[in-house]
Amino acid sequence: MQDMFNKYLSLRRKILVVDDELINREVLGNIINSDYDVLFAADGDEALKIIRKEEQTLSLIMLDLIMPHIDGYEVLRSMQNSPNLKRIPVIVLTADKSAEIKSLELGAADFISKPYDMPEVILARVRRLIQLAESYAMLNRTEFDALTGLYNIEFFWEYCSRYDIFFPHVQTDCIVININKFHILNELHGREYGDMILKTISSFLQNTVAKKDGFACRRSDDTFYVYIPHQPDYEQMISDLESYIQSAAGNARISLRIGIYTRTDHSEPINSGFENANTACSRGRSSYKTVITKYDNALHEKELYNERLLQETDKALQEKQFRVCFQPKYKITGAVPTLTSAEALIRWQHPTLGMISPGTFIPLFEENGLIHKLDHYVWDETAANIRAWKDKYGTSVPVSVNVSRMDIYDPNLEQELLGIVHAHNLTTSDLLLEVTESAYTDNSKQIIRTVEALRADGFRVEMDDFGSGYSSLNMLSDLPIDALKLDMGFVRNICVNEKDMKMVNLMIDIAKYLEVSVIAEGVETEEQYLRLRNAGCDIIQGYYFSKPLFPDDFEKLLVNKEWKC
Repeated sequence: MQDMFNKYLSLRRKILVVDDELINREVLGNIINSDYDVLFAADGDEALKIIRKEEQTLSLIMLDLIMPHIDGYEVLRSMQNSPNLKRIPVIVLTADKSAEIKSLELGAADFISKPYDMPEVILARVRRLIQLAESYAMLNRTEFDALTGLYNIEFFWEYCSRYDIFFPHVQTDCIVININKFHILNELHGREYGDMILKTISSFLQNTVAKKDGFACRRSDDTFYVYIPHQPDYEQMISDLESYIQSAAGNARISLRIGIYTRTDHSEPINSGFENANTACSRGRSSYKTVITKYDNALHEKELYNERLLQETDKALQEKQFRVCFQPKYKITGAVPTLTSAEALIRWQHPTLGMISPGTFIPLFEENGLIHKLDHYVWDETAANIRAWKDKYGTSVPVSVNVSRMDIYDPNLEQELLGIVHAHNLTTSDLLLEVTESAYTDNSKQIIRTVEALRADGFRVEMDDFGSGYSSLNMLSDLPIDALKLDMGFVRNICVNEKDMKMVNLMIDIAKYLEVSVIAEGVETEEQYLRLRNAGCDIIQGYYFSKPLFPDDFEKLLVNKEWKC
């Protein structure tokens, strides 16, 4: 690579000398031809023909202003109107000092006065101008993102820092814009479509943010940073952005997450401001609508609380502060509901913070890569309880455990699950595996391979939260599953919203077509239970039957597996 770069530096550059007087062309040619390849033109018309032909190879143009037909000014205008030609630096050859301002306005980079009585100075200025032009061209290529035309992150940081220096008392906002489920858009519509969406957002930001004296960059595949003087309200700007995106998106629904942090102290590192904006942005992760979240004191306190939980996780696992409980599932296809299995759920009994909701720590662990540790803990604790029940009562029921996205991508997942089963002298039929629908769409081919291997080992696999993700009917026919578990969001409203009931009926029909069982969770009333039973649901779980039970209470159900035992 270095040899190639050195070879490039040693190449002779090409210079065009444009002057209607032969003697002037020859004088300049003699000054520079020892170091450069020289082309000549006697007027503007000839010069433009050479410039257009040699636009990729010309390093410099030395241009006389006063010429017949097309003069030097017209040559400069023509070059300014062409993005490819305006990059070529021009030295104007003139004895008229008053021409310099007009030439600069038309894009000239330097001047050499006639007569040419200082060859060493002329050669030095030519050499320096070519070096500056090439350095600027290389810098310009690295300054901007090739796809979107926005700043690259390094230049973005630099411009933000310079803004703080020159406007230290201006309150500014750090804004993070992220596209929800961007990888799904790419998978469903193709990479070109995804690139089009990115360029559409970039176009809006370039036009809008610049008018507000701000800067924008593309931080990563689907994330944009904006640094802008503080605005009291961004609702209209984001609404305009949504409309702009949707006009290009067609039938696809594009939603965004927006995080905003207002900087009042410019001594604070700029990247810290964007870390806070990122934290705010991540708060809208679970929503399918565009969400604007501002970082404030409450969010800061939440961040400190979350950081404490993360730091104490390993200790909590070692001390078994996490408690596994079991919510029974009842088969309802017979005359009387019958206990058929259970789901393992997790609670964190913290010694000083009290009972911590799984809705707090599970998303936190998923975001920070700790979910696999927790899942392994749940698998092992569940297996230990199943073994204890078998030993104590000679019977047990299968228990479903969650397998997260991170688990699916672990190449050791199969051996890890088999190891737990064998360590507790169980069979693979004792553990049911729940994989969320959205996990199947992350990398469907890899997940299908993993699930097929687990089913070949004898594990049964349930698709959790069915109806909440992006599965297509074509994909469903290929998915290796043993049961569909309806998202509780549908079940909650089936007695008050007929559309939700129709959706449940449709999903039950899909399950019957696939010849797999249907499980409904979140059932809380007798009316919900009866509607689901009449619709053909196979298994039900929820507070109507039982809340999640800790092991001692769940054991009582094993004595009599019928409902209300």
